Amino acid sequence: MPKKDLVRIFAGRGTRYLAEKIAESYGDDLGHSTVTVFSDGEFQTFYDDNIRGRDVFLVQSTFSPTDNLFELLMMVDAARRASARNIVAVMPYFGFARQDRKDRPRVSITAKMIANLLQAAGVTRVITIDLHADQIQGFFDVPVDHLFASSIFVPYLKKLNLPELTMASPDTGGTRRAATYAKVMHTDFVICYKQRSKPNQIAKMALVGDVVDRDVVLVDDIIDTAGSITRAAQLIMDNGAKSIRAFCTHPVFSGEAYERLEKSPLKEIVVADTLPLQRKLDKITVLSTADLFADVIKRVNTNKSISSLFKF
Repeated sequence: MPKKDLVRIFAGRGTRYLAEKIAESYGDDLGHSTVTVFSDGEFQTFYDDNIRGRDVFLVQSTFSPTDNLFELLMMVDAARRASARNIVAVMPYFGFARQDRKDRPRVSITAKMIANLLQAAGVTRVITIDLHADQIQGFFDVPVDHLFASSIFVPYLKKLNLPELTMASPDTGGTRRAATYAKVMHTDFVICYKQRSKPNQIAKMALVGDVVDRDVVLVDDIIDTAGSITRAAQLIMDNGAKSIRAFCTHPVFSGEAYERLEKSPLKEIVVADTLPLQRKLDKITVLSTADLFADVIKRVNTNKSISSLFKF
């Protein structure tokens, strides 16, 4: 059997919209699977296609509710019991990634627990993009292909041709990300330093760097409630910036996020399609990761380099 014919791409219910585009870009039909939901909310996964001896790629982001994570685990287990040769979890958004360490006593390192669950279920490889913390790769004892949304964001950013570009990070944790974009774009970067009173609430924020008459682009991996990104945008504009945009890989957009983004001074919010948007805003631009994931699946299948995709 040719190597390409060994590959079957399937989707969880939460990420079918993206899996269909990945399969189309790969040059194959999306595999057929069924989820039966019982009256009490329990559900069962089933593969309609024969996957014996195949390399199965399961596309599912593990965003809320946790049914998406559990469905992925069930699909992995079903593929293992159906004698799949390899089982690859394609997780555009790795949920619970912000719980990657003990930041206070008596809490779970949930990202590590999820890595354990996936491996126990039978995953032989993981493909994901822009993990909240790079060290999550080390939580796995199977190969992890960690992709970067910069491969789709940088070309778009270059097309904008902003005359006075400055990159920015909405917090100190994203300093390396902003510095990387600044290096690629041959420009400077600034940092917004924030202190939180509790999760999703900022006590104070200060700007480190000069943004006067600059076209500033904030870069981040996740926008959740949009509190940090909109406050950083306002702070940057108050310090004399000419324009402000935001680039974000994972548009979680929970709580009052859409209202905050709509009212904010952000001229444009560019996001990847790792998560489905619940609403449309004129200032939100969605760039697809489908071609990137399809290319990586091909490279995994043919044992070609993946890191070469991210050399600018």
